[in-house]
Amino acid sequence: MRNSSRRQFVKSSIAATFAAGLETSLSRSMLRESALLGETAATVPADSAAIKKGVLLEMLPDKLSYADRFKMAREVGFEVVQAPTTPDEQIAEEIKKATDAASIRIDSVMNMDHWKYPLSSSDPAVVDRSLAGMRTSLHNAKLWGADAVLLVPAVVDPQTSYRDAWTRSQAQIRRLIPLAEELKVVIAIEEVWNKFLLSPLEMAAYIDEFHSQWIKSWFDVGNVVLYGYPQDWIRTLGKRIIKVHLKDFKRKENGYAWVNLGEGDVDWRAVRQAFGEIGFAGSATVELERGDEAYLRDVSNRVDRLLLARP
Repeated sequence: MRNSSRRQFVKSSIAATFAAGLETSLSRSMLRESALLGETAATVPADSAAIKKGVLLEMLPDKLSYADRFKMAREVGFEVVQAPTTPDEQIAEEIKKATDAASIRIDSVMNMDHWKYPLSSSDPAVVDRSLAGMRTSLHNAKLWGADAVLLVPAVVDPQTSYRDAWTRSQAQIRRLIPLAEELKVVIAIEEVWNKFLLSPLEMAAYIDEFHSQWIKSWFDVGNVVLYGYPQDWIRTLGKRIIKVHLKDFKRKENGYAWVNLGEGDVDWRAVRQAFGEIGFAGSATVELERGDEAYLRDVSNRVDRLLLARP
């Protein structure tokens, strides 16, 4: 999704005195990472055999039927698809039949109601709408055979403090864990330009505080380039990462732009090495503009070259 909310960034940092409890959580997360990865992690490339190449359903030509879209995705080299929340049960069934016919899997769902109706809202009606959207997403995932739903957990705004975003969103996500466990679908927390979870240490602490195998990280390579380094986030989050979004980001003299893979400031060699060090074996899904078959084939080839080191 090229949602404008994902393209906004407020140049502010977290207050140094956010909370003593958070500092403790960060320290514990750092200790866990030391045990998980070790101080001398081996320098190895990403496992091109283990990582599955994915594409957003919205990137495929919308003039085609679902069946033809999924067929095209497979033919240009993608192995899995990420689909959006689909409340209409008839359309959801149509999507399932189309993936079966094309022999391609939907492996994740992009939750759709978390921006307009954030879990961090103080309005119970807004929160209820957001929870309903997540429940629909989780049931979509079960129907389609997906194992994760992407969730933007909170939005910090003039009405929502950073602390409130943290505590409110965690409280609501805990209400979703029993359903996630029942359906065997992971809730994957993504870092986006929502003025929240602005460092990998925070993200690690936020996830760890759930003490649940059903809460993981959805890491977006491009989203952190403006204020961090993807390879640092990857190493810090480690095994918490279940899925990945791929896009590239280019700093410009008068601003920035989202560009095609390999045309921005992402150090793909460093990213590839970091994924190898943590043994990442999930799916890496491109999140770019919609395009035709030639464009999609080029994007697929770029993933091969940049992330998977395939010829």
